[in-house]
Amino acid sequence: MRKMSFRPTALMLAAVSLALALAAAAAAMPGGAQVSGQITADGSSTVGPYVQAAAERFERANPSAKVVVGISGTGGGFERFCRGETDLSDASRPIKLTEAAKCQQNGVQYVQFLIANDGISVVINKSNTWINCITTGELRKIWDKGSTVDNWHDVRPSFPSVSLKLYGPGTDSGTFDFFTEKINGKARQSRSDYSASEDDNVLVRGVEGERGAMGYFGYSYYVENKNRLKVLRIHNGSRCVAPSIATVQAGTYRPLSRPLYVYAKRTSFKRPVVRAFIKFIILNEGSIARTARFIPLTKKQIAKAKRQYNRAIQG
Repeated sequence: MRKMSFRPTALMLAAVSLALALAAAAAAMPGGAQVSGQITADGSSTVGPYVQAAAERFERANPSAKVVVGISGTGGGFERFCRGETDLSDASRPIKLTEAAKCQQNGVQYVQFLIANDGISVVINKSNTWINCITTGELRKIWDKGSTVDNWHDVRPSFPSVSLKLYGPGTDSGTFDFFTEKINGKARQSRSDYSASEDDNVLVRGVEGERGAMGYFGYSYYVENKNRLKVLRIHNGSRCVAPSIATVQAGTYRPLSRPLYVYAKRTSFKRPVVRAFIKFIILNEGSIARTARFIPLTKKQIAKAKRQYNRAIQG
């Protein structure tokens, strides 16, 4: 019988390489023994509840460990982080070049970890019956720097004459940065005459209390308060799409879908309790996301998160 030669295809080699990389990442993670010590985290009001949910589960598994989670906004969190005051910085956007320069100036090296997804939700008062979908052009008309739009009739002539009251994150917020850049075209290109707060619960109460109100914040806060608010669908260029796990993971909720991050200081990451906490987040990201009402990572993103962890261990 003639012997057949076997030549693996490029696709097969790529699959084997990925499997080996994931196995290496899993092997690199520390063992399951309990750890002890305190971890300090600060930053995004969007990411904070996710890290808090992870912390509560982690502390149950490790009674001698304590994770202290603060919420000062992504920008405020990076300020503390780059001064060396915290172990972790929760971020709803990547670190800026100016922030990275401050970290470098202070000798703070860090590792970025992808932990979850988000779909910034544009919400209105539940008594608003005249709009269900809004275009990015209309959002820009409302939120752009110098905008004087203060009535729904100014947004579309068919809308009633109802005062438009705006609520949104403060300028230290990563949600503010992301929304402003995606909707208005560049950083800080936002009107300032709106009710701003780093506490998303304040924004929820504001929109709930005004018939003509509009606000925006992370998806988890909308889900938590969906009985009190109405979410708008966003026209993505071809159709109106509401934020959801499916639409964010599929990339159809455009342009307000985004990844969420935790940054770890390298000196802190050398401590077993910090390594174990990051490991815990990565290995349990799906259940943590469901508990905290976040949007889980896709399979491709999970593989990326494990590679990030493996590189951090090796580095």
